[in-house]
Amino acid sequence: MPPRTRPPLRVVLYAPRIPQNVGQIGRLCLALNAELHLIRPLGFRLGAAALRRACVGYWEVLRPTVHADAQAFFEAVGDPERLFLVSTQGQRPFDRVDYEPGDWLLFGNETEGLPGQWLRPNPDHTLYIPMANPRVRCLNLATAVTAVVFQALGHLDRQKAGPARSGLD
Repeated sequence: MPPRTRPPLRVVLYAPRIPQNVGQIGRLCLALNAELHLIRPLGFRLGAAALRRACVGYWEVLRPTVHADAQAFFEAVGDPERLFLVSTQGQRPFDRVDYEPGDWLLFGNETEGLPGQWLRPNPDHTLYIPMANPRVRCLNLATAVTAVVFQALGHLDRQKAGPARSGLD
């Protein structure tokens, strides 16, 4: 059997509240071969009809990893250097990161975001999505996850392709 390769990315949702967001994010993860991790407490039952509808029938195939609580999740991470916390309180723009295969992207829930005590110890590992309009505080969770995941995957694809050629060589 070939060795198991790391997924390109691991998307983690801390205590999500809205099943439709989780369903959409689950479908995104499945389409892009990313892992989905959920940290309890969840604001819905995993068998919720809204979750299954938003995932368009893919929920059973996706099989996300569900962590009993934050402590169980942090124990599962392994290398905290590859854990990035995405928050409106982040210190680095999400498009200024050298992503690596297997990175963890941790997003807070729709109402409270991530706990502040998680953000303070490692400011270089806290990311934010810049907003052009200062009246808009944040994006919908599914939209934010999509933006960050596609940026990270684009970075990984460019890494794989090697240095760009100018055509002038």
